[in-house]
Amino acid sequence: MEDRLAARLAELRAERGWSLDELADRSGISRSTLSRVERGEISPTASLLGKLCTVYERPMSRLLTEVEAEGAQVVRASAQSVWTDEDSGFVRRSVSPPHPALRAEVIEATLRPGADIRYDAPSVPGLEQHLWLLDGSLELTVDGEAHVLEPGDCLRFRLWGPTRFVCSGPAPARYLLVLVMP
Repeated sequence: MEDRLAARLAELRAERGWSLDELADRSGISRSTLSRVERGEISPTASLLGKLCTVYERPMSRLLTEVEAEGAQVVRASAQSVWTDEDSGFVRRSVSPPHPALRAEVIEATLRPGADIRYDAPSVPGLEQHLWLLDGSLELTVDGEAHVLEPGDCLRFRLWGPTRFVCSGPAPARYLLVLVMP
């Protein structure tokens, strides 16, 4: 999957006719890092992918499913795509991957204690999200407003600005996230 992701990121840039320098200017990511990501020399972090998804105007889940095989109606647990960002402690399982004809998808995510992930802007402005915390504790800041969630709590919102996910521990935070395209 890592090789296909690297190739897809290079394709997205080429489709727009952008140089690496232009993508670096648009994303705030260094040209050398972008080059290494596109060549598959390094694996992108959640934050880096978030910045690229913003530039390419697509949710991270859509980008990740673009590098997977065509999805079926029933997605067995063993076939669900899992992506891990070791640097941030973020593990993302695509429970019901996006489909071009459908607007919603379900993601299971886990953040290890101490994880702190920030996204400067939404990949898709107005993206509707429902976050249901299953285990642990999570502080989620949406457009400057902090929400402390405990198991069973559900926060629903539309993304218009920056977000921040913090797991202060001591246990990992595990949650389901439902994304609904505008």
